[in-house]
Amino acid sequence: MVFIGLWHYDADFKVMKTRIIAWWSGGITSAVACHWAIQAFNNVTIVFLDTKKNEDEDTYRFFNDCEKLYKQKIEVLSNPNYKTIQDVWRKYNSLNTAHGAICSTELKRVMREGYQNIDTDYAQIFGFEFNKKEIRRHFQMRKNYPEINMMSPNIENKMNKRDCIRHIKILGIDTPRAYKLGYQNNNCLRTGCVQGGIGYWQKRKIESPESFEAMAAMEHELTDKKGEPVTILKDQSKGGGLVFLKPHPNYPLMKDISMMKGRRIIPLMECTGFCSTK
Repeated sequence: MVFIGLWHYDADFKVMKTRIIAWWSGGITSAVACHWAIQAFNNVTIVFLDTKKNEDEDTYRFFNDCEKLYKQKIEVLSNPNYKTIQDVWRKYNSLNTAHGAICSTELKRVMREGYQNIDTDYAQIFGFEFNKKEIRRHFQMRKNYPEINMMSPNIENKMNKRDCIRHIKILGIDTPRAYKLGYQNNNCLRTGCVQGGIGYWQKRKIESPESFEAMAAMEHELTDKKGEPVTILKDQSKGGGLVFLKPHPNYPLMKDISMMKGRRIIPLMECTGFCSTK
């Protein structure tokens, strides 16, 4: 194997690997990573994995602003098998599990894997930030997916989320509204993210009661259909167990969120399409 400039030439396959995929998730760290990519490489394709218009309205304003900054279009991938994110939950009778969220698998991972071309793609750019948790995830993914030649420029440049926010502001772009509302990530704010923790959903109960009630109703609907509890939350304390957003009449002994002590919001993972994998 030899390298020609920025491009990787695989002598075994006689293929020049030229395309760089930069994944834009709607969050501030992925936006900065994409900005780095187009400055470092030629032939960068920036891609957004659509969640069926389930992002906060301001995310689409941020999308347009980033296109202007990058001076190129952001390609949008959308799974044609679903009209809404609720369709995914209903198909699988699932919300969040120990293996991840089914909506992330179907709307992001499936589309990402179908889009990438290992034979011709040189690398994939992700927006992991510079902190211990994200660095561990970075190396874990590089180990599990060596074929994609994964790069995390924010980690290389030692930029955490606050650094990325400052960087975007210097470039003249307003940050997504989610951060101003106190959320640590900008994912699926219309319904609320099923990978949010107890503190996240306590916050939504107060500040977004309509979406909280809709998600609580979804839990009950899927629970009744499946014949066993389907929840977003789990009590992580010893002997905890599943936690409903609202009490379910058929499961009076199960906890609901009103029984849980207030917790600080644990930052959500930046939704990259690698949830529910390896």
